[in-house]
Amino acid sequence: MADAPETAADAPAKPRSRGKKLIISCAVTGAVHTPTMSPHLPYTPNDIATQAVDAAKAGAAILHLHARDPEDGRPSPKLAHYEGFVPRIRQQCDAVINITTGGSTAMTMEQRLEGPLGLSPEICSLNMGSMNFVYSDLGQRYQTWRFPWEKPYVEATKDVIFRNTFGDIETILREMGERRGARFEYECYDVGHLYTLAHFLDRKLATPPLFVQMVFGILGGIGADPDNLMHMKTIADRLFGDAFEWSVLAAGRHQINFATMAAAMGGHVRVGLEDSLYAGPGKMAESNAEQVAKIRRIVEELGRPIASPEEARAMLGVPSRAAAA
Repeated sequence: MADAPETAADAPAKPRSRGKKLIISCAVTGAVHTPTMSPHLPYTPNDIATQAVDAAKAGAAILHLHARDPEDGRPSPKLAHYEGFVPRIRQQCDAVINITTGGSTAMTMEQRLEGPLGLSPEICSLNMGSMNFVYSDLGQRYQTWRFPWEKPYVEATKDVIFRNTFGDIETILREMGERRGARFEYECYDVGHLYTLAHFLDRKLATPPLFVQMVFGILGGIGADPDNLMHMKTIADRLFGDAFEWSVLAAGRHQINFATMAAAMGGHVRVGLEDSLYAGPGKMAESNAEQVAKIRRIVEELGRPIASPEEARAMLGVPSRAAAA
């Protein structure tokens, strides 16, 4: 006997995430990986701009940007180095420009703000707490280094506190938010960072809609365990209700797995060579666009259409380019 036709009442409920537009962020170069670790890591202005624009063409609505010294690839806070690629990216694509205020663990707060203050990006990343941020073990993986600064820089992270005091956070919120109108990617490396964000929300220094970036797999922060992702989302729901959008990034080999999990749960995703140098097990990514294209295929198979830059702006409270012009 043939099965009876399925009725609406019998049909399984669709996940609430299905059909919701998903924002892909791409973190193009960062301050963790060094030129020795991948020949595809961009550090010249031309390479950063080219890879950023290509990532936008592949589907990234937001470009998360750090600067590097074009001579040797070391992380740089200098406005002049940002000016080598940010204007070109703005001219060549419509992606939302997100400039770090985290810089690197070796930079002072004044250095970390030089680029954002000079370029007035639409979004700034904002780290929500001081922490150990350790990747010194990478120093043992390579026998030879392309530039002499790399190994000491990496190994020094075991003795450095990544400073993000409440005073630092308030300064960035006032300077970049109140005075310059930037929105924020709130980078939360542990559960306590969510409560810190709730504190600034209560004080009305952080304003909805919040864009909460949950970060997993950094030594010193919350581990890349699926239970931790579920817990972070539960706490964020409790603290922020419907006043936030949330995204996930995970370091290294956890990148695509955690992004896929976030997409299935209704969140947004971040990929890019800042967070992982690979496009699959044992396969080094040849560009940021390759990672963007991969996660785009996955999330679209999950029924999540990707957001355009203008749709991302609308979701995150960023003025449209037309309105800002």
